[in-house]
Amino acid sequence: MPFEKRTLGRTGLRVTPIGYGSMELRGDRVWSGRPVDDAEAGRVLNEVLDQGINFIDTAFSYGIAEAAIGKHIAHRRDEYLLATKCGREVIDRGDYVDTPHCWDRRFLTESFEESLRRLKTDYVDLLQLHGPMPEDAERESLVLFLQALKQAGKVRWIGISSFLPAAAHFIRTGEFDTIQMPYSAIERAHESLLSEAAAQGAGVIVRGGVGRGEPGAGLGQQDQWAYWNDANMDELLGAGETRTGFMLRFTLSHPDISTIIIGTKNPAHLRENVAQAQKGKLSPDVYEEAKRRLSAAGSVVAEA
Repeated sequence: MPFEKRTLGRTGLRVTPIGYGSMELRGDRVWSGRPVDDAEAGRVLNEVLDQGINFIDTAFSYGIAEAAIGKHIAHRRDEYLLATKCGREVIDRGDYVDTPHCWDRRFLTESFEESLRRLKTDYVDLLQLHGPMPEDAERESLVLFLQALKQAGKVRWIGISSFLPAAAHFIRTGEFDTIQMPYSAIERAHESLLSEAAAQGAGVIVRGGVGRGEPGAGLGQQDQWAYWNDANMDELLGAGETRTGFMLRFTLSHPDISTIIIGTKNPAHLRENVAQAQKGKLSPDVYEEAKRRLSAAGSVVAEA
């Protein structure tokens, strides 16, 4: 069943409600990732497109991810919208790779050109700043840098990947075509900011939309899952429904989200997420009850 696409804010791009976040393809030397080989990356990337997903999010600092995208699906470039990020170096520390922020103009230019080479394309649909603070953006004129790439035809739209407290500032400048923020039933701090960004015309991209996995799944956050337990959320699950499946539909139910990027290196897990997404939003009464319970359990929505 094909996805009903959503509009990515003022870009006018039509995106599937779930996209693919390629951070899971970073490998085991970046941010304590899991090992991934080239064949695994190729299988999941092609499955992404075979499942009808048309939005792929990556970054210069995501290990082998950009190169894998270029190698395995560049020949299918007309099937997907491509977003990457800039602003983090990649420094080999021997047993791991460090990725500190770097906003030096020469580095940004050279790393973006390297991203294009890896991705085997001459443009990206969206280039996002990778988590700057407001003072970084102002000091280094980062918006002007992005706009120059847009004028050169190498970037179609400009965005930012951010989080509180910086996200509120960047939303209110009105300078970005898209805003990417974390959000899920157990990580609701940005809930009202998603609506504020959409009201200003920005496309809203959500990461962490299934709570980064259940506890023990690598990126699961036990303290946040306590909200779920305290709110007795399991009582709201449908027959045979998993926690992460419900949470994906909860996130999809937020009226102002354009797309949710979900990462996996397992094609079967990807298909499960697609099946859950195709069930659509939660019923209004279940959605409101879920929010009520979570709020009562202490899942805080920050002031916009």
